[in-house]
Amino acid sequence: MNVRKIDTFSGHRDSVYTIISDGSTSGFYSAGADGFVIQWDLKKPDMGKLVARAGSSVYALCFDPENNQLWIGQNFEGIQLLDVSSGQISKSIKITTAAIFDIRIYKGKAIVALGDGVIVIIDIESFAVQKHIKVSEKSIRTLAVNPETNELAVGDSSHNVHIFSLADFNLKQTIQSHTNSVFSVRYSPDHRYLLTMGRDAHVKVWDVANGYELIHNIAAHMYAINHIEYSPDGEFFATCSMDKSIKVWDSRTFKLRKVIDRSRHAGHGTSVNKLLWSSYQDQLISCSDDRTISVWEIQD
Repeated sequence: MNVRKIDTFSGHRDSVYTIISDGSTSGFYSAGADGFVIQWDLKKPDMGKLVARAGSSVYALCFDPENNQLWIGQNFEGIQLLDVSSGQISKSIKITTAAIFDIRIYKGKAIVALGDGVIVIIDIESFAVQKHIKVSEKSIRTLAVNPETNELAVGDSSHNVHIFSLADFNLKQTIQSHTNSVFSVRYSPDHRYLLTMGRDAHVKVWDVANGYELIHNIAAHMYAINHIEYSPDGEFFATCSMDKSIKVWDSRTFKLRKVIDRSRHAGHGTSVNKLLWSSYQDQLISCSDDRTISVWEIQD
């Protein structure tokens, strides 16, 4: 596997915490500690467009293609909705005084993970809070939806992963999964596996059909793993870590294929916080506490 850094986007003034697709093949949004939300295009390197200024840091973004809206989780303030067509903030709601760590949209609902251990369910059409679910005494860090089983996986800082029914948001199962905070949960593209990871630097693979039985426990990084992202074809997944590295894995064998770091590939100098694997020329995008966004060409 060959890796080459092809671009570095610099526009943020502080740590970049999150990157998500803007719904197009080559565009994406980024946000971070400076409160800036910037839209980028892989076809036009380093030509970022500032689309919103949140009043505080932003950990969570979520694009709603059906309504052409960008959900912005403004830490300690609430949710802002950016109307992408007009470029204006159309709605806002103060739902918390805690950090907002993740947002997922599914069947007309927005599911929001909070730093006070609560999940908030918002009806998108009415933009009204429908439900508060107290999950943990510590932060809810990450969410993942499995449309095949109609389940929601929730990772928290109490070392657990909780499985909820998306039909009624009742708790189905709690997996005592890690020895420290769970930072990222992700269902495989075929929905057969749930992958979980976090501060203990392990990737764990759970068999969904067999009651979330543990089938792999991989000592993947030196320090906390912040995020996981699958390649567009599902053949690989990448993990990123506080150890400043990105690692690429075979999604069938769960074997390590490549390490991307500063010494070998001019990688990030500090914690790598989030990944996005674009369908545009199969490019992998990473963001970091070093204030930059890197774009990687990966060829198998």
